[in-house]
Amino acid sequence: MTTRLPRLKSSRSAAVKARLDHPVIDTDVHVNDYTPALEDYVQHYGGSALVDALRKSLGGRFATRSAAGKDWYQQTPEERQHHRTLRAPWWARVTRNTLDLATYTLPELLAERLAEQGADYSILFPNDVLAPAAASDEFRQPLHRAINHFHADVWKKHAHRLTPVAGIPLNTPQEGIEELEFAVKTLGLKVINIAGGVRRPIPSIAEKYPKAEHPDVARHASYTDFYGIDSPHDYDPFWAKVVELGVPVTTHYGSQGWTGRQSTSNYMFNHIGHFADGSQAFAKALFFGGVTRRFPQLRVALLEGGADWGSHVYTHLVDRFEKRNRHAIQNYNPAHADIELLAALFEEYGGELTKGRPVDKATLLRDSLGVSALPHSRDPVGDELDDFLAAGIQSVEDIRERWVKPFYFGAEADDRTVAAAFNTKVNPLGTQINAIWSSDIGHWDVPDLTEPLAESWDLVEQGVISAEDFRSLVFSNPYRFYTEANPDFFRGTDIAAKVSDQSQVQGG
Repeated sequence: MTTRLPRLKSSRSAAVKARLDHPVIDTDVHVNDYTPALEDYVQHYGGSALVDALRKSLGGRFATRSAAGKDWYQQTPEERQHHRTLRAPWWARVTRNTLDLATYTLPELLAERLAEQGADYSILFPNDVLAPAAASDEFRQPLHRAINHFHADVWKKHAHRLTPVAGIPLNTPQEGIEELEFAVKTLGLKVINIAGGVRRPIPSIAEKYPKAEHPDVARHASYTDFYGIDSPHDYDPFWAKVVELGVPVTTHYGSQGWTGRQSTSNYMFNHIGHFADGSQAFAKALFFGGVTRRFPQLRVALLEGGADWGSHVYTHLVDRFEKRNRHAIQNYNPAHADIELLAALFEEYGGELTKGRPVDKATLLRDSLGVSALPHSRDPVGDELDDFLAAGIQSVEDIRERWVKPFYFGAEADDRTVAAAFNTKVNPLGTQINAIWSSDIGHWDVPDLTEPLAESWDLVEQGVISAEDFRSLVFSNPYRFYTEANPDFFRGTDIAAKVSDQSQVQGG
């Protein structure tokens, strides 16, 4: 006879949930894959070669290696310095709390414990979905297809309360479209996760140092294509397909290994703030590249970086637009300087600087601007003057429409900086940023899955956010994110049964 192991029947979060008059939607739950079961699917799609590619992709997601092929843990401190080998994440999963470890791996157990977590509905990010984007061209698409198929089958039974995301590769728009259509039309998945950028070789360097002959040069001499601006590809067909299929887009895009996040010894040095920085680059590319203008129905959730950065970028966009819009930029045009006035002021006040030397009007403007502002070979002209042109920004209200409306920002439970999202006194035009509750359970920052909802309610009791802000965070904003992309997103789910009064979703 099988003996059921004792499990929690109540929790702080369950107690908080019992007091609420609205559902709770968790936008970011990380689950583990039972390797033998996953590899059966991978084997089906590509045989042992694809299984090997999966293992290499997962094992090398963050790993960096020396020219001798040794990873960080195989190198001496001196070798790490010599090769500048990045200290990668380590011990990133819950283990001591073995019940939670099993919960993240066993669908039946997670479904059973959802009430302890305090959530009515959760979006699942299988950790393996986040990995194979860096796989080789030969294996990238079949790996994504196999992994997505596995998750669609494993979680189908619990679709009324749990839904996994589909991982979509985006090295080219076409591969993204192909895997998007397979995931949505064939597998029935309804949320996608993409990397916020793709590393590409710098053409001028790649021509001089071909990858086959100079792999170390190729590994370091690259740039990141964020899809929306300065890309060698036109990604509009992909965004159009996303909107056509009504799919919310999510990303867990980090910046470990970027300049300023390259410690060879300290993971925390590389980690703090890296999701915010990575997502910021991706979101700004969509904004300045005009993607959010051309596709106003597009909805993108930027997870694990917090919501405060969404607020401060919005504020900085407004500040900079007011100073450097197409018309205001003329305040800094050298052609508008009054050389006669400048010379007269030098004559009256500049004796100590000129020391009796005659002032040359022909070079006076250049000399006054200083060495750091020496003129370019030519001045920018026409559209080069307007950094906001592609975004179509002509007013602060346009910025609100194309930054605040399409983007949603994942805020973890204990993140006090979420208050910035709701600060209408600071955010331009009295705007709230779309913060969405993202427990991040399954990762090291959540040692107990029963705590996150209660931790977020603690912020209410501490006066960090209001009860109405909390409602927006855990329900109204997540609900709007998914249903603005797809009005039928929650059809047939527990959420649909609980949201009979549409006034519940107002606010936020």
